[in-house]
Amino acid sequence: MEIHPSAVVSAHAELGEGVKVGPYSTIGDHVTIDAGTEIGAHVVIEGHTRIGKRNKIFPYTSVGTPPQDIGYRGEDTRLIIGDDNVIREYVTINRATAKQEWETVIGNQNYIMAYAHVAHDCYLGNRVIMSNVATLGGHISIGDYAILGGLVAVHQFVRIGSYAFLGAKSGIDRDVPPFMMTAGPRARLYGINRKGLRRMGFSRHVIDGLKKAYQIIWRENHRFSVGIRQVRDEIDSFPELEMLLAFFEGSKRGILRSA
Repeated sequence: MEIHPSAVVSAHAELGEGVKVGPYSTIGDHVTIDAGTEIGAHVVIEGHTRIGKRNKIFPYTSVGTPPQDIGYRGEDTRLIIGDDNVIREYVTINRATAKQEWETVIGNQNYIMAYAHVAHDCYLGNRVIMSNVATLGGHISIGDYAILGGLVAVHQFVRIGSYAFLGAKSGIDRDVPPFMMTAGPRARLYGINRKGLRRMGFSRHVIDGLKKAYQIIWRENHRFSVGIRQVRDEIDSFPELEMLLAFFEGSKRGILRSA
């Protein structure tokens, strides 16, 4: 381990092999940091926080701080961060409340840019990108490979599907299905994320099938239930299509409409 002399690291914290802690950083009693993670200068990590391997946490970040929730009463809730994440300057990540699973969870290989905020009880999958000043309310779920543009604000209890692309300076007040693209101050859907899906190696068959499903559900029908039945009648099943259709189940905030 490499711990700068000015850092304050609790004797009860658990730090793995090769962990680096920069100047003036503070590591609290219940923190566990696994091998190879690098903590920059002036970072605060507290609460029941577990951080995996090879993460890079940049200066002035606050990790594992209490939830911004007036109903929080000091319960021993958790923050769990996986491996190989990059967390840039001034990011804030809160641990959970006691209202859900008692855990805020961040998966692996995510890139969280400067000034982004992850609130209590959020779940981020893997390879998510949060651009500068992207902000999550509480109880938000984000699927793998989703991209949030700069200054995006997501309402609490919203779900963001895998491979979705959220355009910059948007307010997201309802669920964004997987593979879709949003834009606008009050976000609307603008079709599937074709360029992103091509870059990630999705086949022409999959992209065309998702495009047709979007056309049926959001353009040809006023009711999602009717559109979903029509999609099942007209398009042969494939895994990505089933992922899209399954997303409609269990929505608390409703699904975004198209522009």
